[in-house]
Amino acid sequence: MKIRNQLLALVCLLVFIGFGVLFYTSWVVQKPFGIILFVTDGLSTNSLTAARLYQGGADSRLTVESFPHLALLRNNSNDYAVPDAASAASALATGVKGNNRAIAMDPGGKPLPSILQLAHDAGRATGIITTGNLTDATPAAFYAHATDLRDTQAIALQFLQSGILDVTLAGGLNDFTPESKSGQRKDGRDLWLELRSKDYDRVRSKADLENTPAFLSKPLIGLFANGNLAFSSQVESGSQQPSLSDMVRRAIQFLQLHPKGYLLVVDAALVSRAAEQNNGERVLSETADFDRAVKTALDYAGEKTLILCVGKNDVGGLSLNGYPLKGDHGVALLGTNAAGYPAITWSTGPNGLRTSESTPAPATSGAAPVAAAAPSPAATPLPNAPKEPSAFGAPQAISTARDMIIIGSGPGSELLNGFMENTEVFQILQKGL
Repeated sequence: MKIRNQLLALVCLLVFIGFGVLFYTSWVVQKPFGIILFVTDGLSTNSLTAARLYQGGADSRLTVESFPHLALLRNNSNDYAVPDAASAASALATGVKGNNRAIAMDPGGKPLPSILQLAHDAGRATGIITTGNLTDATPAAFYAHATDLRDTQAIALQFLQSGILDVTLAGGLNDFTPESKSGQRKDGRDLWLELRSKDYDRVRSKADLENTPAFLSKPLIGLFANGNLAFSSQVESGSQQPSLSDMVRRAIQFLQLHPKGYLLVVDAALVSRAAEQNNGERVLSETADFDRAVKTALDYAGEKTLILCVGKNDVGGLSLNGYPLKGDHGVALLGTNAAGYPAITWSTGPNGLRTSESTPAPATSGAAPVAAAAPSPAATPLPNAPKEPSAFGAPQAISTARDMIIIGSGPGSELLNGFMENTEVFQILQKGL
């Protein structure tokens, strides 16, 4: 009798503990219904400061500056101190530092499950948005595996086979269509047509996207350009290409109807495309466009959504120089400043100076050196120098060694603190599933 009473008491205790755990996980520590990961190149103090000034002057504030939590990310790859796009994106997507060029593969060449795969397996709706090609390294790291990021045709085939995405909005149609239809596929397959046979809803324009019913009965894919989408400054009123904010808004409207929540990955790829060509104005305008898309996410997904904005890696090493006035913004920050020096400079890229050339010192006529805070207007720029020179010339800018910023809002973002590894972003996302 005594043993039976003890067993009964033990069972009651276990039941009580079970209900306590269920209450704690369901009500005290609720997981976010929506999770949105924004990824972009160059999200560092340099680019954020320059984008803020470009947007509205020193007193303006970007949307991401209202986020309560941030950290700095160490982003080396497994084999290099400076990552490329593939290894940096793969670390975010899989939580493992792989080798440069490899997509979602461990250092031994084994495929790794991505956070989107885990979200899909957990019953959440999933989505990817990119302003670049769908087969680029960053979006591909979330749905594909490859030993070489340049194998875009094989990556496109993996997208067709993956079946883990509910909403996909991007550019890059050429990797899905054969050469016979002005595409780039050499195997003759028309994957765009095959997506229809797999019961995808396909859209090709902003009007198609806007007219798609919010309640999706099957996966939706929109490819709005043969290659990269147009820069935000090129998207005019009435354009058939949706803006990044348009795509974020519609994706949230589609995904938030799923009863078990969603995970959306947003890649602002055009920041990198502009940086590769040393186009500072477009880097700043695309960073501002990225910030507007973050505001759209806040407006439509709500403050209880976990939103993380993460810098993947830095391309080109942009720097805004000189002494602009406090209210200067827009084109006032571009070109050559009052001292005769370029306002924007780069570490590497197509605007490189020859190594034998150097900028002459300001003409002082024997006078005392001018204080650094008041540069001499008599300074003369290097003859025929580019407006945005780079320290070392290259066909396109390459990655630089720079810790990236991650900024967060919503449940789970409080885990951002101090210096972190980029692989920890995956862990934060996984805890939110």
